Amino acid sequence: MDKTMLGWSRTFEKILYPTDFSEISLHALRNCIPKLLSLGVKELHLIHVIDITVAEFEAFELEDIYRERLEELSKELKTTGVRVNPIVRIGIPSIEISEAAEEHDIDLVVIPSVGENVWRVMFVGSTASNLARATKKPVLLLKYVKNDEGFELPLDCAEIFKQPLISIDFSKCSIKVLKTVREFEELVERGVLLHSVDYGKIDELEHNIEIAKRNLEKSAKGFKVPFEMEVLVGSASQAIIGTAIAKRATLIVIGKKGRSFIKDLLLGSTAERVIRDSKLPVLLVPCD
Repeated sequence: MDKTMLGWSRTFEKILYPTDFSEISLHALRNCIPKLLSLGVKELHLIHVIDITVAEFEAFELEDIYRERLEELSKELKTTGVRVNPIVRIGIPSIEISEAAEEHDIDLVVIPSVGENVWRVMFVGSTASNLARATKKPVLLLKYVKNDEGFELPLDCAEIFKQPLISIDFSKCSIKVLKTVREFEELVERGVLLHSVDYGKIDELEHNIEIAKRNLEKSAKGFKVPFEMEVLVGSASQAIIGTAIAKRATLIVIGKKGRSFIKDLLLGSTAERVIRDSKLPVLLVPCD
């Protein structure tokens, strides 16, 4: 039986999709979101936030205009049989979207991004990257590439969950990452469990690799579908991205640990570097 006909358990029954009505946002909404909805989603919450820092006094006058636009988009998607709920709010986009996700008990926030470095544009107010840091809900980042004909993903949206690469570091965060993947396991055909040994002294390397292999084997036993195990040495972000390409992964799954905004900017993080450099969709699992 085709796994896409089975649904994806109860993990992602409620999706939140923020839209700013940009070309990339509408492209993803019309071309990718319907395919995700067919995988077992019951509710789609469409949200547009009128940025109070930009609109200022006109914000409240714009509310009815954007509400009407969201209603029109909702009608387009209601043919999927999924309940569509349009939401218009006024404020700072990343904060309002994060709060809406909590209020509506959202299971997954889906955001399209385009460009090689979504994090650098934080200084000019990138909603996608700010939200990925702020929300306590899983975030699926769709990594689009702009070409002469418009925008495209490296794969079909209906296949995003088929071959995930899961990065784990054996922390408490990894437990949550594995639990999240297990709950959409019905959509998985096969996958890769990866750990990068970027710690310890040189004379401890072989020992650390063997321990990592045993821990990956234990983690793989929690799945019904086959998972390859990869232990690599060196930069975690490079190992994740390189292995994802080599193993033809359709998705990278990684935990997002809570760190301060300033520390992430100055020191970076594995998740930040993966999002920046990956051309594949990335599922960020919050560990706070």
